Amino acid sequence: MAARGVQEGRDGRRRGFKVAGLALTGALLLGAGAAGWAYWHLNGNIKSVDIDGALGDDRPARPVAVPPASPSASPVPTGALNLLVLGSDSRSGEENRELGGGDSGGARSDTAMVVHLDAGRTAATVVSIPRDTLVERPACPLPSGGTTRAASGAMFNTAYELGGPVCAVKTVESLTGVRMDHYVEVDFSGFADLVDALGGVTVTTDVDIDDDKSHLHLDAGTHHLDGTEALGLARTRYGLEGGSDLARIELQHKLVKALLEQISATDLLADPARLYQVADALTGSLTTDTGLDSLGELTNLGRSLGDLDADDVRTLTMPVLPAPSDPNRVVADQPDAAELWESLR
Repeated sequence: MAARGVQEGRDGRRRGFKVAGLALTGALLLGAGAAGWAYWHLNGNIKSVDIDGALGDDRPARPVAVPPASPSASPVPTGALNLLVLGSDSRSGEENRELGGGDSGGARSDTAMVVHLDAGRTAATVVSIPRDTLVERPACPLPSGGTTRAASGAMFNTAYELGGPVCAVKTVESLTGVRMDHYVEVDFSGFADLVDALGGVTVTTDVDIDDDKSHLHLDAGTHHLDGTEALGLARTRYGLEGGSDLARIELQHKLVKALLEQISATDLLADPARLYQVADALTGSLTTDTGLDSLGELTNLGRSLGDLDADDVRTLTMPVLPAPSDPNRVVADQPDAAELWESLR
């Protein structure tokens, strides 16, 4: 395992994030404008968790909001924003099991990314947190009452497994010192459906992948993947040299960029049927905090990304080192990790 887990890249296609934001907006507006049943169907797809209500005030402070220079009647939000985006490695439901989720109950956070949007929404930083990172996991409130136990040297992804979205957010905030303004979770089957609705994605891999656990077998080279294959790419680990989580994160960053490229190449706004299919898959795959759990709120977020070019988006992995207690685990590499999180506050 490499001593440092920093992975950084930039996407040369400047239209990717702009088109992604416009496609999200168009898809949601289509549902709102086409017919009442479509609006209510898409709106009802979205599941939510009251993160703010569960965590209360025991959290990092919100940055002081700066009012826009030229307020309008319906301003698009432009302030800095931090979102925790999780990919849920669900262990329940027949479709998720068929996609490699396993047979046991519960779920794990297979992918965790902190997405920081700068003030003005014209630049962004996406930071992946390796699931194998050993952290100080705080005690977290449970929906049924009571709390989870705090733990020292716990694997990062156990926070979600034990305490769900609320504990995932609390653990990330404890690790980073950064307030998460919003939470977005994409589940196994929903991600595959979204990729299929977009017509697949094209990804280039530098190495052969042979992973029975993620159901993915690819030679090195360029491949057009369907939803199941793309999900396998996001999850694959044991088919990579050393079974490294850091290598998997690098593939996940490639997949994010491939999705943006596919959205850019697919003229969704000119194809209402495909647009609605994407909107249905997108909203059906999401669990959000209560601040993003409606079409109106998601539309507002999508509109605010209209000027975000992919050249101005960095993809990184939190700096890590092999854990002294276990060479198969990692810990935050200080002071580099602290400096990174400080830059996002």
